[in-house]
Amino acid sequence: MSQNHAAAFFKAVQKDHALQNRLQATSDLQALVKIANERGYSVTETEIEDWLDRLPESDLAALFNPGIGGRQRLIPR
Repeated sequence: MSQNHAAAFFKAVQKDHALQNRLQATSDLQALVKIANERGYSVTETEIEDWLDRLPESDLAALFNPGIGGRQRLIPR
């Protein structure tokens, strides 16, 4: 169940620029868990680590550095 919370948390992060800035400012896993719990997502350090391991490298880069990520075409081919 809390794996779903971790997934929901990271989806929220992708949409919330203020939250992205908070995550970029921290490199501590405990602080990341604290931020998630403050937002109402009941997760543990292990669940966060597991979820981060599952994310593709481009999605992970986009979370912690929004300037880096997969390129998308404005007009799909």
